[in-house]
Amino acid sequence: MSTTAERQAVTGAAGAAPDRDWVIVTRGIKREYDMGGEIIRALRGVDIAVKRNEYVAIMGPSGSGKSTLMNIVGCLDTPNAGEYWLNGQLVSAMQDDALARVRNKEIGFVFQTFNLLPRATALANVELPLVYAGVPAAERKRRATEALEKVQLGQRMHHKPNELSGGQRQRVAIARALVNDPSILLADEPTGNLDSQTSEEIMRVFEHLASTGQTVIMVTHEPDIAAHARRIVVLRDGTIASDETQPQFVARLGIHAPQL
Repeated sequence: MSTTAERQAVTGAAGAAPDRDWVIVTRGIKREYDMGGEIIRALRGVDIAVKRNEYVAIMGPSGSGKSTLMNIVGCLDTPNAGEYWLNGQLVSAMQDDALARVRNKEIGFVFQTFNLLPRATALANVELPLVYAGVPAAERKRRATEALEKVQLGQRMHHKPNELSGGQRQRVAIARALVNDPSILLADEPTGNLDSQTSEEIMRVFEHLASTGQTVIMVTHEPDIAAHARRIVVLRDGTIASDETQPQFVARLGIHAPQL
C-alpha cells in the first residue's frame, strides 16, 4: 500500500469496520473458480483501500484478475475468502438480497456498451433506475435533469440515443449511473467503444466528477486511459503488482501526463 493510513485500513482486526474516510477496503480477498475440475485462482489475497473522493484506475493484462476484482467491488460477485467493506458495511458477508440492495444504492455502473433504451429520450433513460426504485415522477425528472447537467447534457435531454454522438451516449450512461447519488462510480472500460478524441471527452467528464467529490473507480487495460486517474493500481496474476500515484505511473512508463 502507498501510505501508512492505507496499511492500517487493510490490516485492521478481522470484522473490524474501517474508518469512515475509507469507502472501499478489501482484506485478503481471494476468488477461486472450479472450471471442470481445474481450480482457477483469479484473486490471491488482494488488499486495497480507497478513500472517499479518490479517482482510481485498476488495470492489468487479460487474466490478471481486474475483472474479478471489479465484480467483487461492484457487489456482482462474492469472494471465497477475505473481507470486503463498502461504505462501512461488510458486504462480503451478505446474502444475495442484501447484496442487491447495497449494489443498487451504493454503486453506479458505467460500461463500454451504453445499454440505452433506443426509443427513450436521454431524460427517460436516466430516470430508469428511479422508476425501479419507485421514486415519484416529479422527483425523478428533477434528479435526472440534475444528473444530465452534471455531464453537460442539459440541452440534449429530450434527444434519443440515435440523435446523439457516441460520446454523448456515454455521458447519458454516466448520468444514469449518477442519478441515485452512489458512493462509488464504477466504470468498466468506459472508452472501449470510442475513438481517441471522444475518449478524451469522456475522461474530462470523469475528471470533473472526481474534482467535485465523486469517488470514481475505473477499470481499463489501456495505460493512456489509466493515466487520467490520480492513482493507478496494476494487477498481475491475481495480486497487486503496483499501486502508484499518477506522476509515479507516467514516469515509470515514460508516457505523457494527460492535459485536461
